[in-house]
Amino acid sequence: METTRTLHTMDSHPGDDSPELLPGSRWDSILSHRSPEEQRAVAGRFEAAGLSAERVRAVLADGGDQLYAAAAEGSPGWAEQFGGTLAAALLAGEIGALAARLGRRASGIRSLAAADLLEDFSAVTVAEELGVSRQKIYEIARGGLRGPHLDTVPWRSP
Repeated sequence: METTRTLHTMDSHPGDDSPELLPGSRWDSILSHRSPEEQRAVAGRFEAAGLSAERVRAVLADGGDQLYAAAAEGSPGWAEQFGGTLAAALLAGEIGALAARLGRRASGIRSLAAADLLEDFSAVTVAEELGVSRQKIYEIARGGLRGPHLDTVPWRSP
């Protein structure tokens, strides 16, 4: 059974209790899917919940498979192996943030490819090949590869 604890502390010392996020640091690498402005706050929440950079990296590396399996099983105390329910919620949120960034990157790539295809083929042909309506193919092609996007996923070295 998880012990009750407060989620926030009132004895915060701004600047003193947040992790260092120097370029090339462990958190900087693991949270590369976050904007530089977000990284410090996110890393601070992880550390306040008792999560190390390595633990976050491991959860992101498996796409949250172990976290999902434990939650789906639903045994009492399922979140303890991840540091408790707060830690599990933070980890799940980070998986979502990474997935969203990857989704936006994939959408941009699809947009560029669709625009290129429309230069050589009719909208009807491209739409049929991609499994979308003729109207939708124009919307897809207009999106473009707007960034910033991830150059590499956090579990791969650049």
